[in-house]
Amino acid sequence: MLEIKDISYKTGEFSLKAVSFTVNKGDYYILLGESGAGKSMLLETIAGLIQPDSGSIILEGTDITHQKIQNRKIGLVFQDHAIFPHMTVFENIAYSLHGKGSNQKEKKSKVNRIAENLGIAGLLSRRPATLSGGELQRVALARTLIQQPVVLLLDEPLASLDSRIKSELRSQLRKIHRQGQTIVHVTHDYEEALSLGNRIAVMHNGSVIQEGTPEEVFRNPGSEFIAHFVGARNFFWVQIKRSDNHTIALTENNIEIKLPLQEIGTEGHVLIRDEDIIISGDSFDSSAANNLEGTILEIIPGIRGTTVVVNTGIVLNVLITPESASRLELREGKKVWVHFKATAIRFIPA
Repeated sequence: MLEIKDISYKTGEFSLKAVSFTVNKGDYYILLGESGAGKSMLLETIAGLIQPDSGSIILEGTDITHQKIQNRKIGLVFQDHAIFPHMTVFENIAYSLHGKGSNQKEKKSKVNRIAENLGIAGLLSRRPATLSGGELQRVALARTLIQQPVVLLLDEPLASLDSRIKSELRSQLRKIHRQGQTIVHVTHDYEEALSLGNRIAVMHNGSVIQEGTPEEVFRNPGSEFIAHFVGARNFFWVQIKRSDNHTIALTENNIEIKLPLQEIGTEGHVLIRDEDIIISGDSFDSSAANNLEGTILEIIPGIRGTTVVVNTGIVLNVLITPESASRLELREGKKVWVHFKATAIRFIPA
């Protein structure tokens, strides 16, 4: 469908470094990374605004690396909308149809149809200065989608919007995707990536450092950088030693964590998801291989539940329900026990 093959481009001290990935027809593909990772530069290269130094861009079997922007069958929506302020909403959306052979009746029909689909039919006579950020983003989407692009490129489309508008536009983007649109979406927000994408590529310093499904990337991060970036909070450097019944991961301050026997390697990182840890007020006969006593440092309410931060020699973040926090009468400074199974631990060899 869309193949990015060894794309490299240098500007100043920054460069894209042999970036490669494939976007299949119907994918919602997320390019995820921190600001300055090269995501937007890569998107502009795919769109044709930047010519790469080397590599190729293949769309539906055709090499479009050096094709003109208007011939690429690719639509790009910028973060800042790029709406013409002197035109009405109708005129902005219809602008993309200039020179495409549509008469006025056909243009009006196409604009009305896509405006209805995006929920902005009532705004067609308005000027951009009278619109909210969410409305402007929908107009930008409509202006691009009316061209019927094979691939829709989105550059941080939700970055400047408040949480309510973000939620509405995420729903709109899911709807567009369900209608069959292939999308490549740049973001630095891992929650946005999880809620929208079916494939994710993590970018760092101009390179793709991990690619896969959301499950693969978020549950099995391939490096310390990715783990921290995607919000994995229980992530520790360890050295490995063996015992008769377990493989032992020894942290830098000599806390022992029991791993499954089959783990190999001499050092690396362990990752423990916060929802895989159980907390209790007292020690009890647990089937979990790892049982550690600690002191509560902090209790943090959140959307997913209540995070309890416990110092056991290593600082662990434990996710529980608000009801459990209340029932256990948890408070800062209280002594508690945490429990987690060896099979709940992800070991990433160095």
